[in-house]
Amino acid sequence: MPLTEPQAQVANDNHRFRVLISGRRFGKTTLAMRELARFARQPEQTVWYVAPSYRQAKNVLWTKLKKKLQELRWIKKINESELTITLVNDSVIALKGADNYDSLRGSGVNFLVVDEVADIHEEAWYETLRPTLSDTGGHALFCGTPKGKQNIAYDLFTRETENPAWRSFQFTTLQGQQVPQEEIDSARHDLDERTFQQEYEATFTSYHGVVYNQFSRQHNVVPFDPKHEPEVVYTGWDFNIDPMSVVIAARTESGGLHVFDEIRIFGSNTDEAIQEYRARYGHRKTFAMPDPASRQRKTSAGGMTDLTILSNAGFVVKAPHKHDAVRDRVNAVNSRFCNSLGERNLFIDPKCRHLIEGLERQVYKLGTSQPDKEGGWDHLNDALGYLVSYLYPVKKDIEPQIPQRWTHKIGAY
Repeated sequence: MPLTEPQAQVANDNHRFRVLISGRRFGKTTLAMRELARFARQPEQTVWYVAPSYRQAKNVLWTKLKKKLQELRWIKKINESELTITLVNDSVIALKGADNYDSLRGSGVNFLVVDEVADIHEEAWYETLRPTLSDTGGHALFCGTPKGKQNIAYDLFTRETENPAWRSFQFTTLQGQQVPQEEIDSARHDLDERTFQQEYEATFTSYHGVVYNQFSRQHNVVPFDPKHEPEVVYTGWDFNIDPMSVVIAARTESGGLHVFDEIRIFGSNTDEAIQEYRARYGHRKTFAMPDPASRQRKTSAGGMTDLTILSNAGFVVKAPHKHDAVRDRVNAVNSRFCNSLGERNLFIDPKCRHLIEGLERQVYKLGTSQPDKEGGWDHLNDALGYLVSYLYPVKKDIEPQIPQRWTHKIGAY
């Protein structure tokens, strides 16, 4: 099956998990069929093609796949009702829908293609499809067009930075060599910039207002040098039972801040979070910048407030008497990520995966200036905000006023 040069780059790669993010009409279906056939050529293999829905899997691939395998004379039996093809070597190629992913449990799969991955629920991969590859040591190819950063496609695309078993590819529609330049130029005139970037340039463009819009994985995610392990540590705390969230940072030589660890514990309390912190970093001098509500909030037994528990545990607690405005806290963080001069003074270690995801994915509620807390991305973000806004508060420029004495002017009527 002939492939273009970009398709061949993906096909010839030997990583166990491959992620292909491409523009429309790149030729993902051709590549998917080729890979399904390649893995199924070994005897007694189970190979799946998974689309967001069963109907979509049938519409996209079923007819083309049958035709190609019939041309190769590989087919032993076809089951139209179950969308399965048994080959002459007793391998089985099956088409599945991720809309009913619970029905996919219990199978062992040697290879699977997950198409239009941005439209698939995270649970479909993590809870169902990923376990099917465990006992077989199976491989997977993920394909799709990006749909912002608030979905599993972006999560999987960035996985290669932390796991050597993963490899990601990104190609525009033009690079796919299936669509002429004139058609792409025409689409540019018909579509708004964001839609064109997403559909034809395969760019991860967010369509809702990202709260921490100055954060850049490329520029702000920097490994922390363990040789410079600090004597003084700065921590931000967000007190929730699900989850307790702590960010752990050090000052940089230039006066900035480098977050080098995170604590995220579900079903927990302040005492347990403190124990986890001490287990990692002992009793070195530690500043704690908690949620100002910790003056009244109690997440542990015994009647003490969270602020008192931190103080009694030896932390140097710094908390204002009331919350800053949410907008000021967000602006404080954004301005440290990148200010108007292009300077960056806030960095995150790559191992702080949950914090990085939260910074990229938390958006504003539609039509408001209030950060959306329904997605669960806010807890570590808030912990970072309490820390940064205390150390680097947003200063408001106020014109000085000369004091005046209010008196009556004698003789003035």
